[in-house]
Parts: sequence; structure tokens; C-alpha cells
Amino acid sequence: MTNIIALNVPLRREALTDQSAALIDAFGRHRRHTDDVFWLKENAELLNILECTGAQVSQQVLSGHGQVYHELPERISFFPQYYRFLLSICLDLEDLGIGGQQGEKLCAWVAEQGLAEAELSDLQRAEAFRLLARRGVQPVCDAGLNARLHKFIERSDTFALPNKKAAYELTHIVFYLSEYGRKDPELSARAIRSLNFAGVLAYLDQNADLLAEICVALRYAGAQPSAIWETWVMSVMSAFEVVEGADIDVADDYHAYFVSGWLARLKGQIVTTKELSGGRVKFNAPSVAFGPLRDMSACLYEMGSGRSDDWSVMRPMIEQDMDQTGRDTLSLACRSVDDFGVFFEGFARMKFAR
Repeated sequence: MTNIIALNVPLRREALTDQSAALIDAFGRHRRHTDDVFWLKENAELLNILECTGAQVSQQVLSGHGQVYHELPERISFFPQYYRFLLSICLDLEDLGIGGQQGEKLCAWVAEQGLAEAELSDLQRAEAFRLLARRGVQPVCDAGLNARLHKFIERSDTFALPNKKAAYELTHIVFYLSEYGRKDPELSARAIRSLNFAGVLAYLDQNADLLAEICVALRYAGAQPSAIWETWVMSVMSAFEVVEGADIDVADDYHAYFVSGWLARLKGQIVTTKELSGGRVKFNAPSVAFGPLRDMSACLYEMGSGRSDDWSVMRPMIEQDMDQTGRDTLSLACRSVDDFGVFFEGFARMKFAR
């Protein structure tokens, strides 16, 4: 059985249902076993998005996670390496209304064990500190942490080059600094430029997953994402295919579906579908044409030191070997931000030319 996900499609009203309950059930009970670390990852991501967007979820719907919730003290003590997943699931279940109060004790235990202090990454340490703070637990102070995070995201040159890991860290830093939309992250103009540069690259790569996260981060920063980007992400979202079946492979595009739905919620759109049957489910993103990003990089590399960082000079040279779809995507990318020429100065990498 296959369902096509749609945004506000004019189907019969009674045939539509908000996806929250169906997704909680599908990811909680049918896709993976609860001992699988990917179960932890998927459910932590889903519950976090629902909690930070203020989803209304009944206690009955959350009851499917009841056994996992009650086993959390034992699980976190035996699997401390997964403490951020486990703690996040605990706190989100409680805040969504599961009807328990284990979070405070688990946060205190994590702080006593010094688990956050064992993190090598500033971002992971910051995310751990935020989890503890949700129950009033103050970890060991790291006075320079936020300053280092701001320094990283304000280096816009980093985000003018294809680097997905850096781009995802950028968005997650903004999520942390904004407490997932609860406060002003106080981003500088340079940090906003970093988000826009990362967004240009994601659009040129036709990467809806990353672009959706960038749009969410811009909204949490109080900035308006490009309408070109958001329209495209929503068009991808509307063409997602949901496949149900007992034997399907769940190596899928669920994360792109999650973050696109997150953006849709922030835009005030309800993500709806025909009611799922309540079994194993996978999420297939629609096929999209390859973006022109790789061709642009290849063209510049082949030109060597003969390339220029002047977009008006380079544009006809870069476009000449593209097909019409690539040229159209590039044209929209140029219109999506006010400073594409500044972005291109970094993308051309002339400062590194030998």
C-alpha cells in the first residue's frame, strides 16, 4: 500500500489526519526494535520536533513508549554512551504529556557522572547542557562555550564551500542558541550570512534535508528564509511517498521528511495524509534533478588559476556547459539571496589559489 503525502490537499476532510499520532506509533513500535541505536536516533528526533513545535499529543498516543520510558533509568546506566538520546526522549515524552517525572533524577545522575564533560565537541557538550538545564540541573560551567560557538558560525567563508558536516553543525548550533525557537539566539549579521551561504549551497545541490534545517534555523534566528528555498522544500515534501508493508526496508529518507514537516509546522501548515494502517512504514523522497553544484565546482577547478572570483565574469563560462535545468536552478539560486556575488567570492577560492 502506498500513500502520497500532501500539504493541504483538497481530499475529504474525514480522510485526513494530523501525522503526529501516526508517526509516533510507526517510529515507536513498527520500524525498528527499541534496542537498536537507530530507534533511539529516530525517536529522539521525532519527539524533539513535536515538542519544540508545540504539538498536541494525547497521553494514549504516548503510551506506546511507556515501557521504554519506565526502563530509562536502567538503560541510561548501562548505555551511558547514548545518554543524550535517552535523556532527550525522556524529557520530550514528559513535556508532551506521558505522565511521569523521571527527567529530573536522570538529569541529576548524568551531571553526577560528568557525562557532558566527556564530550569532545563543543556542540555536543552544549546540547547536553541544554538537556540538563531543562530540569534545572546546572553542569560544570564552561564560560567560553557560547563564545566559541558564535565564533564558528560567524566565519562565513567556511559556509561558502561545500561541507555538509559544517553546515549541519551550523544549524544545530542555532537550534541550541535559540533553545529551539524559545529565545533570540542573538546572531550577528555574519552568522546570518553563514546561514544564507549554506542555504545557497544546499539549494545548488538540491539537498532538501539540509535546506529545510537551514530555513528552520533562519526562522529561529528571526530572519526570513528565501521564499524560493521554502517553496522548493515544500514541493519536495508534497511529493514524498509513504510505503507500508511488513517486510519493507526502512533505510529511507525519513529525516528529510521530518525536517520538512518541521519547517511546514513553523510556517503554520499542517502536514496531512490518508490514515496509516498502523504498521511498518518507510519514507521515500521524490527523485529530483541533480543540482548544478558539482558542475560549478568542476568548472572552477579545471580553470585553475585562470578563474576569477567576479561572478559577472564567471557566470557565462560556468553556464555554458550546463543543461537548461542546471541553468534554471542556478538562476533561482542567484535570486534567492541578496549577496550571491559575495558568496561566489568565497566559492571561487581565489584566496587559496597558488
